[in-house]
Amino acid sequence: MKKLILAIFAMAMTFGFGINNASAQMMNGNPMVGGAAMYKNKDIVDNAVNSKDHTTLVAAVKAAGLVDTLKSKGPFTVFAPTNAAFNMLPAGTVDTLLKMENKMMLGNVLKYHVVAGKMDSKAIKKAIKKGKGKAMLTTVEGSMLTAMMEGNMLVLMDEKGGRSMITIADVRQSNGVIHVIDTVLMMN
Repeated sequence: MKKLILAIFAMAMTFGFGINNASAQMMNGNPMVGGAAMYKNKDIVDNAVNSKDHTTLVAAVKAAGLVDTLKSKGPFTVFAPTNAAFNMLPAGTVDTLLKMENKMMLGNVLKYHVVAGKMDSKAIKKAIKKGKGKAMLTTVEGSMLTAMMEGNMLVLMDEKGGRSMITIADVRQSNGVIHVIDTVLMMN
């Protein structure tokens, strides 16, 4: 009987009781991202630079001149694409965007991943419920993102119809919240 209870407990811990897969890796009540602890008392940039999964995003934020903005008081909700998400873009896209002459375009792509205010997953789900299955989020860039649920996963749809899953939700920062996403979002 004792072995059965231990086996059930081990399975429950392995599958995380249906919670996002990264939720199991917590540090001080905040999910770990890219193998690094994320600290609630640090700002978005100071935490993001420690994630090995967000080196492309950090390089892009620096190239676009958005470091000071994302270190400011905010608050901001950032949908942070991983390196793997950037790697899914057509070959050469990231290199082209990082060129100095494309700074404004890069800035707009990045600002399309930011919503003013602090929207944790609970607030997004509440907005989806209020919107009868969809929530329209206005980005700092000025375009819209659509948030919806697919099963128990939060999904974002960009203006081109592309979809991105929130893979790690509610990474709290001193100036907002980060949600890690698996696809780069694109506005029209």
